[in-house]
Amino acid sequence: MIPSILMIAAPILIAAVGGMICERSGVVNIALEGLMSIGAMTGATVHVLLEPATGFSLPLALIFGAGMGCLFSLIHAGATLVLRADQVVSGTGINLLANGLTVFSCQLIFHAERTPNPKLGMLPGFGGIYPTAWLALVILAVSWFILYKRPWGLQLRACGEHPAAAAAAGIKVIKIRCIAVLISGALAGLAGACIVLTQDIQFTVNTINGKGFIALAAVSFGRWRPLGVFGAAFLFGGSSGLSVHITNLKILRFLPSDFFNALPYIITLITLILFGGKDYAPRAAGQPYDAGKS
Repeated sequence: MIPSILMIAAPILIAAVGGMICERSGVVNIALEGLMSIGAMTGATVHVLLEPATGFSLPLALIFGAGMGCLFSLIHAGATLVLRADQVVSGTGINLLANGLTVFSCQLIFHAERTPNPKLGMLPGFGGIYPTAWLALVILAVSWFILYKRPWGLQLRACGEHPAAAAAAGIKVIKIRCIAVLISGALAGLAGACIVLTQDIQFTVNTINGKGFIALAAVSFGRWRPLGVFGAAFLFGGSSGLSVHITNLKILRFLPSDFFNALPYIITLITLILFGGKDYAPRAAGQPYDAGKS
């Protein structure tokens, strides 16, 4: 089960790191689900179109997926930071936009509501472990180093705790929050591309299927800290892997398949009920910042 767990947990961890960075700056990004869908559609499209002509369509698919996620996160940045709109409403709008836009784009490009099956997706490496698992660990390590070992990370955390005090110290709160939102979008898009290149053979409207919300739950359960997010992502990835392999147990075959499909989400809800809490959240998360009132 270990390769399966790593394959499933890696995109959740990548998206959760992006959500953590965004929320530590003071901006809640519930648009991870939609941004992952945008990244998945983009990654699948790039791979399908470039695979016959180039030998490196897979890295290009990941890069373009991250780029499109970053581009669409500009909507969230503009709405919440410039117009000071409600962050939850803005994120919900992006999720709804992504649901329709990805299907519409597939209809325009491929005359279908899904991308064609690529000739060859990403293959597991040594020990059956996909490269996306190592990529997720590198992203986690870099995020920890930046947040706790670099001055910019201290400034970002200050913007999420007390933006007025940060502004008084000369920190450009809007700029840092905007960068955090863009990083979050890029990582969410990258996570979506990782899913479609490892777990699925093509992009459909059900490719992401709630994984963005699981990533959000991992941020909360992980107490907005890199190591905590790491553990939460692998807990949820493990529950998803368990839902796949548990059907092999004869003693449980009397249960309907829908129960095993819902198992990761059930575990997510139970975990949030038992361990969730707002005491650990950044104090200014979800609160619009008005420079004129600071």
